[in-house]
Amino acid sequence: MSVLDRIGQKLLFSFDPETAHGMSIAALRCGLPVGARPVRDDRLKVSLCGLDFPNPLGMAAGYDKNAEVPDALLGLGFGFVEVGTVTPLPQAGNPKPRIFRLTEDDAVINRLGFNNEGHEAAERRLAARKGRGGIVGVNIGANKDSADRVGDYELGVSRFAKYASYLTVNISSPNTPGLRTMQAREQLGELLSRVVGARAAASAKPPIFLKIAPDLVEAELEDIAAEISEKQIDGVIVSNTTLARTGLRSAAVAGEAGGLSGKPLFERSTIVLAKMRKLLGPERVIIGVGGVDSAEAALEKIRAGADLVQLYTGMIYAGPALPGRILTGMVRFADKERLKSLRELRDAGLERWTAKPL
Repeated sequence: MSVLDRIGQKLLFSFDPETAHGMSIAALRCGLPVGARPVRDDRLKVSLCGLDFPNPLGMAAGYDKNAEVPDALLGLGFGFVEVGTVTPLPQAGNPKPRIFRLTEDDAVINRLGFNNEGHEAAERRLAARKGRGGIVGVNIGANKDSADRVGDYELGVSRFAKYASYLTVNISSPNTPGLRTMQAREQLGELLSRVVGARAAASAKPPIFLKIAPDLVEAELEDIAAEISEKQIDGVIVSNTTLARTGLRSAAVAGEAGGLSGKPLFERSTIVLAKMRKLLGPERVIIGVGGVDSAEAALEKIRAGADLVQLYTGMIYAGPALPGRILTGMVRFADKERLKSLRELRDAGLERWTAKPL
């Protein structure tokens, strides 16, 4: 981290995590921090599902829940940004405090519960930026008290199809009671059928990705892969936060309820990623998320089968210059290995990662 990044982190860490998050959003709205010169290199480009990504590094959902600062995030160097999770109706989420820093582990536990301003507010902001360019995905979810959760996802597709570069169906947050049960095969089949139907009826047809949990067993992964293939879903995002707490050092808050993100998630999420690549084959898109805080971590996700990589928690600990550092590291790696494209690296570690037990 630069001296400026360290000062900024010290300032933000003097506030509770949720207040610090709000301050970072406000800073981006005001044009701060100013991003470094963009890292541009043809070897970083990725073309998938009709989308041309300038580089494979994205900001994961959860940071910009209300689509307030996607362009500012793109300005930090990200090749794409995913906003949300957005639900049809505004909801406050779970009681505070609901975000906890695990500084000894470079991790965070959150139990936010899809707090967001709802479809209308996000749509207004996305409509205002239409035509600006840049790849911006929209992560859609269901309201906690919805009588028809599948219907909420249909509404999300219908409302955001014309604004989203891609749509992510998020059924893997651990903080909305019962949401993860939608990953079970029968419920998942109905959900994906109705989501695909909603896209068919929409004026635009963006790719649809499914975001899954890392806390799945082999049989569950097989069922999910089968439904993704059968329903012709464009890809999968691996993974959301975990309920596991293995090996944590931040004892004071390690027992807090919620989903764990950051460095401790890297191993499990990467194993699940590789196993999904093996199940889905080479053509389906996979976005790797979980514990990405360096160029090497991002490259290892690609070795395990990822086409694209996302981060969020890593930037909390490494600062807003992290995207630029990761991309610079990727370019140096391509130079060292004399790669014509980082795509040459994909699946290079697939057998090694799939051999690891869940």
